[in-house]
Amino acid sequence: MGVRRFAPLDPAKRREGDDRRVLKGVVFDVDGTLCECLPQTYMFAEMRSALGITKEIDILDHIYSLPPGEQETAQEAIRAIERRAMASQRPQAGLVALMGYLDSRGVKKGICTRNFDAPVEHLLTTFLPGSLFWPVVTREFRPPKPDPAGILHIAKQWMHEDGGESLIMVGDSIDDMTAGHRAGAATVLLVNEVNAHLAEHAHTDLVVEQLDQLIGILEEGFEGREVGEEEKTEEKL
Repeated sequence: MGVRRFAPLDPAKRREGDDRRVLKGVVFDVDGTLCECLPQTYMFAEMRSALGITKEIDILDHIYSLPPGEQETAQEAIRAIERRAMASQRPQAGLVALMGYLDSRGVKKGICTRNFDAPVEHLLTTFLPGSLFWPVVTREFRPPKPDPAGILHIAKQWMHEDGGESLIMVGDSIDDMTAGHRAGAATVLLVNEVNAHLAEHAHTDLVVEQLDQLIGILEEGFEGREVGEEEKTEEKL
């Protein structure tokens, strides 16, 4: 796929003959991206304890593997934990500034999360009232990340395109980076002390420490990192 690049969102900085893509939209994860990740440190452990599974087992994969009659009971068990965590939601630093900037530049905003709808709605109505996010893809949409299906669905809704090459996926996990990468989108890692090892991952194009750092990057023109030979080989597999 090479280096992911987008032309500057500031029209005054665009050069004549610039063949870089024009950014059409940004897709965001929720937990650890739009809101701080503090609840996650205990929430996932609580979920696995409620379901009786180990850390090595993916929570949603486990639920979907259950007999149909047991899936809703398991879903409600983890929803209860997520509802309790809503009280601890705090906006990520730079959240309001970045969303205001994207709105001012007419850039579409969407969400692709493995969460369910109530915590997402709580975040948006509490911290971003009046800021439009559409589509909002939650775990009711299957298959979930790291499958690219949710991001490809958003691209189709926005632009009637089959790939995500005109998009950026912003997240904090390997699921986010991999889903974005497989969809053809550029990926931005919101780095923290837990996910710092993903900064050099082949599926990560750019790293920021705070959301509003993206404002200057998008104004001047997005440019991901060079892909090494070893990583190019991995992409072909």
